[in-house]
Amino acid sequence: MNTNKVRSNSPFLLAMRRFKRHKLAIASLALLLTMIAMVILAPLFEQLLGVDANHVDLFNQKSAPSAEHPFGTDELGRDVLVRLMYGGRISLFTGLIAALAAATIGTVVGLFAGYFGGRLDALLMRFTDSVIALPLLPLLIVLAAIDLNKLGLPASVVESEMVSFYRIIIIVALVGWTTVARLVRGATLSLKQREFVMAAEGVGASHMHIMFKHIFPNLISPIIVAVTLSVGNVILLESVLSFMGLGIQPPMPSWGNMLTNAQELIWDAPMLAVYPGLLIFVTVISFNFLGDGLQDAFDPKAEV
Repeated sequence: MNTNKVRSNSPFLLAMRRFKRHKLAIASLALLLTMIAMVILAPLFEQLLGVDANHVDLFNQKSAPSAEHPFGTDELGRDVLVRLMYGGRISLFTGLIAALAAATIGTVVGLFAGYFGGRLDALLMRFTDSVIALPLLPLLIVLAAIDLNKLGLPASVVESEMVSFYRIIIIVALVGWTTVARLVRGATLSLKQREFVMAAEGVGASHMHIMFKHIFPNLISPIIVAVTLSVGNVILLESVLSFMGLGIQPPMPSWGNMLTNAQELIWDAPMLAVYPGLLIFVTVISFNFLGDGLQDAFDPKAEV
C-alpha cells in the first residue's frame, strides 16, 4: 500500500484542501488572527505609543489623528487606538469564551439525548424547544438587568471590574446552547447505528466510554463549525447589551460601550462611532465567512 497516497487522502488533508478553495474564509482567518494578536499585544502598543488607555486629558478632547494618537482621542482625551485594542480583548474573548461554553452545554445535552433516546431524549428536546421559543433579546436584557446584590453574592464579586464580563458569558451560555444541542443530537442518532459503536457495545464498553471515546470525536468537526458561526452572534449580543448600558461597564472598554459613549458625539466626532462599529461589522462578517468555509471543508460530500 502506498503510504503517501493514504496520507494525502486522510480526512484532515482533504478538509484542508477544500478549505483552501475558499479565499474569503482564508482571508477572514488571517484577519481574525491578526486582530487577536493585536488585542493580546495591546499593552505593548500602549508602551510603544507612550500613552495610558485610561488616562483622562480634558485639554485634549476629541483631537484629530496624530503621531502620538494615530486614531485621535475620545471625549475624555483618552487614546482611541489603544482603547479599541483593549475593547477588542473584551468583545472577542467574550464571543469566543461564551460560544465555547454554550457549545459545551449543547454538546452534553445533544449527546445524552441522541445516545440514550426514549424519555430522556423527549425531555431534553422539549426543554430545548422551550428555550428556543423564548424571545432572546428581551430575555437577555432582563437577565443583564438583575441586581447582583439581591442574589446574595459577596460585595467583592459584585463590585469587581470583571463582573459584567463574567455575567455576559454566563447569560449567553445559558441561552445559546440550543443550536449545538440539536446538531449534536442528530449526528449522535446516526453515529450510534455505526458498526464501530455496535462493536464497542458488543465488547461491554460502558455508555460513557462509547459516548466520549467513540461518538464524540466524530462530532468535533460540526461543533467547530457551529462555534465559529455563533461567535459573531455573541459579539453582536454583547455589543447590543453594552450599547444599552447593560453589558460591559466603564471604565472597562468594549466596542459596544465605546459606541454608547460616541452616540452623543456623532456630529462633533463621528469617527468615535465609526471605529468600533466598523470593527464589530468586520469581525462578525469574518467569523461568518470562516464558518461557511469550515462547513464546506468538513462536508464529506463536497468535491475535493
